[in-house]
Amino acid sequence: MEISPIEDLKIIPDIVQPYPDPSVGREGVIVIDNGSFNCRAGWMLKEKPALVFRNILAKPRKDRNKKDIEVATVPVTQIGNDIVNIEALRLQLRTQFDRNVVTHYNVQEQIFDYIFTKLGINSENSVPHKVMITECLFNPNYCRSLMSELLFECYDIPGLSYGVDSLLSFHSNQRGKSGLIIATGYHTTHVVPVLNGRMVVENIRRINIGGSHMIAFLHRCLQLKYTFHLNAITLSRSEVLLHKYGEFAYDYMEALQNWACLTYYNQNVKKIQLPYNQTTAAPALTTEQKFEKKKELSKRLAEINARRREERLAQDEELLMQLQQLEESAEDGENIRDGLVEHSIKDVGELKRMIATVNSRIEKARQKMNAPCAGGSQSQLQADSDKLLQPPPNMSVVEWVEETRRKRDAIIEKRQARRQRKQDLAKRRTAAAQERMRIISHLARKEKGSDDFGMRDEDWDVYKQISREEDSDNENDSERLVEYDIILKQYDSTYEDPLLTMSGNAAELYQLHVGVERIRAPEILFQPSIIGSYEAGLAETIDFVLKLFPAEQRGCLVNNIFLTGGCAKIRGLKDRLSREMREMLPFESRFEIEVAREPVLDAWNGASKFCLTETFRQSLITRPMYEECGGEYLKEHVHGNVYFPTPKDCGDQLTG
Repeated sequence: MEISPIEDLKIIPDIVQPYPDPSVGREGVIVIDNGSFNCRAGWMLKEKPALVFRNILAKPRKDRNKKDIEVATVPVTQIGNDIVNIEALRLQLRTQFDRNVVTHYNVQEQIFDYIFTKLGINSENSVPHKVMITECLFNPNYCRSLMSELLFECYDIPGLSYGVDSLLSFHSNQRGKSGLIIATGYHTTHVVPVLNGRMVVENIRRINIGGSHMIAFLHRCLQLKYTFHLNAITLSRSEVLLHKYGEFAYDYMEALQNWACLTYYNQNVKKIQLPYNQTTAAPALTTEQKFEKKKELSKRLAEINARRREERLAQDEELLMQLQQLEESAEDGENIRDGLVEHSIKDVGELKRMIATVNSRIEKARQKMNAPCAGGSQSQLQADSDKLLQPPPNMSVVEWVEETRRKRDAIIEKRQARRQRKQDLAKRRTAAAQERMRIISHLARKEKGSDDFGMRDEDWDVYKQISREEDSDNENDSERLVEYDIILKQYDSTYEDPLLTMSGNAAELYQLHVGVERIRAPEILFQPSIIGSYEAGLAETIDFVLKLFPAEQRGCLVNNIFLTGGCAKIRGLKDRLSREMREMLPFESRFEIEVAREPVLDAWNGASKFCLTETFRQSLITRPMYEECGGEYLKEHVHGNVYFPTPKDCGDQLTG
């Protein structure tokens, strides 16, 4: 299976274009496709826009630790392609859009400044060029008036015309005068019927699902699937994964069943490699070097354990001295209540029992430290090590290795259980915490009777059940694990060092398997209920719109279904929609579905072509018209919105 590296967005800052452009001249029209995801701007007559950038800006926060001189060297506001790393400034990103409607005109003004600056316009206090700009379907008059006011009052443009991106794309592809436009946007999707060159405004329907919802859904699915890589799975990377690997399923339920099959999954899953820091493997060691290394490690662990025992012995000796002083003070008749409370002792009898216990503990520790295996000569240690690495006389090597492996696995399981127990004890209302409280309560109840706790060695086992540290057990387990690793590494050819195994699988640990998510994310366009939306899907909306027309007009619409917008680039949309249309139309009905040549750029291309027509000149709103009719005034044309004047009462309320 091929593994593909994750692709991050590579953003190149825009350069300032030469002005005036010789191929356009000073009378050229500036064409702006003001999309809620990308903004495309350039001169008419050009094959492609000069600027294509994310329609966002970022205003980094001021670092108080830096001096004002240092801060001045950093751009205060970054716009469009000046934001090289979007994820680094994700929390500071701002857009002028609320869904697909422009509402924040202070941001829009800065976007216009960026566009006109990058186009090289250097005239003072004005932009001496007509502007053709796109707006959303049924843009509110109030929003249009603010846009017109911004362009006429702030930039003093000579003329302005508005168009709708989906209609301009329809015009750019020369799809005739009648058809059904499916405009898939970043925030919304529109179903637009067009008859005889005019859109039927009363039958247009909108779905509040778009590319942003698909990206966010894919992003969340991958984060829930790979919680360890939460920070590595960003919205920008999810966007790349959606456009590169996402696809619409021809039959979604059948596709889900296919993905449940392991063979199909292995054949179709996309493995994506996340970046990671690869550790360089150490050179291979010989058997003698490995043995010496393990023996040195064993010796070092023994020294550490011996030092810990010495520290505990010193603590016990100090405690014994304090307890003996309390005992002497009690024999002299002095008041030792404060001393007993300090050591959590209730009476003199318990004090004597504790002295005996500490004495016994000190004696055992000294015996262990004076034993040959702990403090003997180097030759004795070497002899013990050699003896350790030999199988017992009554057991074969194979049986000895198997038993050693079982003991090692048992210790590992024991340590995991102990670690889990520590985590449970740290939490309230867990079974381990309740068991701890039960044992303590049981000990407290026993104090009412004969208080002989501690006289027997097994009495002290209760502290192993309620202790959170269990240092002695950890010591013994660590020593035995080192011994077992040495034995297995020397005698077991199948033994693998856990550290080496972990480093070998590091790349696999940083891989994303994009499987069923490839079809789940785009599917929300047809099934919005997947993300909790109560709206109808695209197929149901198309069916609803078609039923609003008589049979003859319905035939004109289905014979020219046109897909445009960014989501139209996702694979499988045409085939999926063909299946849905075949199900909703009568038997053997004919229909035709076409995808825009360039779903993302065709709106700008259509606007650029429209600027060459006489209709564009007639649809221009000039400065005198703006001053006479107001900012909301719109000249209608076949590629734009229909103008519905605001009632006078509503206008007075808005201005008041």
